[in-house]
Amino acid sequence: MRAGLILLCLAYVLSQFFRAFLAVLGEALERDVGAGPGDLALASGLWFAVFAAMQPFVGWALDRVGPRRTASTLLLLGGGGGAALFAVAATPVHVSVAMALIGVGCSPVLMAAYYIIARQFGPAQFATLAAVMLGVGSLGNLVASWPMAWATETFGWRIALGGLSVISVACALGIWIVVRDPEKVTDGTRGSILDLLRMRALWPIFALMFVAYAPTAAIRGLWIGPYLSDVHGLSTVQIGQATLAMGVAMIAGTFIIGPLDRVFGTQKWVCFGANLACGLLCLILALSVGAGAGLSIVLCALIGLSGASFPVVIAHARSFISPALAGRGVTLMNLFGIGGAGLIQFGTAPLHVAVQADYSTQGAYAALFAFFGIIALTGTLIYLWSGDHAR
Repeated sequence: MRAGLILLCLAYVLSQFFRAFLAVLGEALERDVGAGPGDLALASGLWFAVFAAMQPFVGWALDRVGPRRTASTLLLLGGGGGAALFAVAATPVHVSVAMALIGVGCSPVLMAAYYIIARQFGPAQFATLAAVMLGVGSLGNLVASWPMAWATETFGWRIALGGLSVISVACALGIWIVVRDPEKVTDGTRGSILDLLRMRALWPIFALMFVAYAPTAAIRGLWIGPYLSDVHGLSTVQIGQATLAMGVAMIAGTFIIGPLDRVFGTQKWVCFGANLACGLLCLILALSVGAGAGLSIVLCALIGLSGASFPVVIAHARSFISPALAGRGVTLMNLFGIGGAGLIQFGTAPLHVAVQADYSTQGAYAALFAFFGIIALTGTLIYLWSGDHAR
């Protein structure tokens, strides 16, 4: 089981890479395939939307088929095939279709690992182990920053994506060989996602999960690059270094926030404090647009650090869910987290275009960051109605 988790963690490195690498390819893709910021926002949003739409199926498959076949098959077809299509893309439409396919391939990876953790370890250990998995896997976020920018300038983005297609296929085959499925639950307990949706204890947690990942996903995965280029005039390599700093902060936040529920004996207030800080930092970034590239990079890094509560929010919900529904439970939470990020991402491009047309480039980015802050604070306030079920 340990070897299987390690391999799933490596696959999750790919998933983190694919959700974030567009931030450093903006200039190259606009030059080579005519994909502007709006096209990339659509492609990024499609990754999140398709990823989220897959979660009900992934949850069913984890509980009924098992993580081994679910993760390996989807990663092989979606991850390997999508990256190959991206490598030969000739139009923005090809980029969008490729990102949608990659979303299919990445959709089961982390949840397969979380399913194994939920089945093999107790609820009190879930947040810490889930945070370790997320933190190590987030190395993909780092590879999608300066290293990807360097590879793009050295070898070209097409060769880089071709190599990633080969790596995705190899990882999928390794999962098929190495991962072992937990034993089936045989206590007669049955249920569905509808049973989970009827649990009122989960509703405030759903509200937070819907917005908790959106600011970091959108800023790190897409908008930090155009912002630092348009407002501060940074080069591709400098943007890669800035995204690297934010990626490191996100990993650090995962390792810092993840174990805090065991330190303080509460999951609710750990999640509340982290997301409150993230929302306020987004508003501060909005107010300081254009004040200096260094300040902007520091604020983006702090947003990445404070916005790393994802595994603790899932752990909070997981403590209400029976073992028989573990697969559907963690994937339902992932549906809200990734689905929220995707839907919010779709709205960012029209907002940016509308404000830029009426005001200025700086005003457009200020509106974007304020939008992220407002939605983060709204979800955090609704979350106050949740019960603290820490163990």
